[in-house]
Amino acid sequence: MSEEDFRSPYPGYDVLEKWRTPSWNDQTRRVVARRLNAVPQRRFLTAEQWETLEAACARLIPQPDRAEPVPVAPWIDRKLAENDGPGYRYEGMPPMREAWRRGLDALEAEARAQFGGGFADLAPQYQDEVLRAIQSGEVKAEAWRELPAKRFFTDLLLKEVAAVYYAHPAAWSEIGFGGPASPRGYVRMGFDRRDGWEAELDDG
Repeated sequence: MSEEDFRSPYPGYDVLEKWRTPSWNDQTRRVVARRLNAVPQRRFLTAEQWETLEAACARLIPQPDRAEPVPVAPWIDRKLAENDGPGYRYEGMPPMREAWRRGLDALEAEARAQFGGGFADLAPQYQDEVLRAIQSGEVKAEAWRELPAKRFFTDLLLKEVAAVYYAHPAAWSEIGFGGPASPRGYVRMGFDRRDGWEAELDDG
């Protein structure tokens, strides 16, 4: 299935319809409103690193069906600006902020080594080739000597892009997720069971 053919199995479902229902309390509404209306400005990454990250996000989670794509790069930049790390780092990796700077610079260098142009300027199929090379560790750019390519791709780039995307209400609607469980909670937790106020799967 191509990107353009993607269809959510929950058409018509909008998690934001829960806004004034018992499913969400004031705290939940404040958190969700912030994700919708307080998208951060660039503070940490350079302009080129930001452009590279945005282009990578667009290939890792394409959003051809959205007039306004879920913003991912701004929230990663915010996390880096505030040095909001997990409290650990992987073996062979520098501290979080340095790893991101090196990784994005190396991603850009890899695009130039393979195709002679900046990552954001490449056609989508060539961007995918660059990302696959980094994912497999079969890289050409000298910049990767200072950073393990596979680890950067899997444990930083891909992991963080997915985490930010699926923290957004638009993604919740896409997968039929009812959002935070406060205060209502989820009761029917067994396989193929759902609470009456959850999205219903469209098998068609």
